[in-house]
Amino acid sequence: MNAMKNTVQLIGHVGQEPEIKTFGEGKKVANITLATNDYYINAKGEKVEDTQWHKVKAWGKVADIIEKYVVKGKEIAIEGKLTYTDYQDKDGIKRYVTEVVANDILLLGK
Repeated sequence: MNAMKNTVQLIGHVGQEPEIKTFGEGKKVANITLATNDYYINAKGEKVEDTQWHKVKAWGKVADIIEKYVVKGKEIAIEGKLTYTDYQDKDGIKRYVTEVVANDILLLGK
């Protein structure tokens, strides 16, 4: 059961062009947003689409794959872990960020 702790799997479409940053010694990080869609039937019997947006961060080889092959609108599957960070903005207000740190990617669709 240890392998199932803090595991996230998402399939969705990339919302914007990936943001790639390179640090000293060639270390890379890729940041993307991923839209996942779910559907349900409301009280009136209508089919409703619910879109959730996820921040995804990837390092190393996964970042290299994103840089080479992923563009806005591309359908991908990712696996990773959920992370939470906080910081203080310029006005001293504490802000929270929830991200998925991807450790694997699968290119889908066209």
